[in-house]
Amino acid sequence: MAVGHDLSASYLNKQLQQLVEAGAETGEPCMLDGFEDRYAEVNGTRLHYVVGGEGEPLVLMDGWPRTWHGLIKILPLLAKRFRVIAVDYRGQGDSDKPADGYDKKTMAKDVYKLVRSLGYAQVNIAGGDVGAMVAYAFAANYPQATKKLALWEGGPFSQIFLDIVGPFPKPGEPNAWWYPLSQIEGLPAKLLAGRFRHVIDWSIDHFAVHPERIGEESRAIYAAAYNDPDALAAAFGVYKTFHQDLADNNAYPPLTMPVLGLGAQYVAAVQAMMDGKATDIRYRTIKDSGHYVAEEQPEALAAELEKFFG
Repeated sequence: MAVGHDLSASYLNKQLQQLVEAGAETGEPCMLDGFEDRYAEVNGTRLHYVVGGEGEPLVLMDGWPRTWHGLIKILPLLAKRFRVIAVDYRGQGDSDKPADGYDKKTMAKDVYKLVRSLGYAQVNIAGGDVGAMVAYAFAANYPQATKKLALWEGGPFSQIFLDIVGPFPKPGEPNAWWYPLSQIEGLPAKLLAGRFRHVIDWSIDHFAVHPERIGEESRAIYAAAYNDPDALAAAFGVYKTFHQDLADNNAYPPLTMPVLGLGAQYVAAVQAMMDGKATDIRYRTIKDSGHYVAEEQPEALAAELEKFFG
């Protein structure tokens, strides 16, 4: 089933209406044909995931400030060949938002326990942005459970990333302001609760080459998912742990399974972060896209993933 403009718009309108009727809560009921919502109690938390398709299992995760919804354009394309499991990681979307556990090693354990609860000994796994961080940690901690790994616009957090971004970017340069803000206890929620739509629009305007491909409906869904103080605390908790993530990533041995690094706006950063992290890795560039590849160039991303995992 291809996702054309009309189908996507209809689906998104249903999503937005559901949010409005529910008082803009974070839950996003899946309305894609052939997919369904599920929940699993794993590793002391409850994860929400969307599943559909037949074939080898393929676990997908998107990043911040997104939910599984950021993958809706690629899910039907990949479901033609794979059993696709799109996960809201801990703190994201309709998954639980506990007070801690946002180091990527713990988040990867959540996903591993989910995979085992579904009866799989081994899966393909892919992620973008924060989803890439979790997917890498999954492969590093559970190599026997990882057949292949793909990352787009993200990877293991490293000092190289901080060197690229810089602590005080000049006006107009990439500015990862949420990293230092995440280190101030309680402040992100106080500043942004009920105002997260500003962050959604800012991030799209600054990091997308085609912001028009991320429409009003999607923006409203993302804003609703992060407006709540608990959701904001969880979202910034993902970045608050980067010191621990850096230590963990430096301790892992190089991955030996096949790895694909995909990038558009930050392909050079993906290569820098993965330098020395895998023995069998290849890189591909997604053209004419910004940071939000799954929404800006879904067909190109799905084709690269299908080719690699297939």
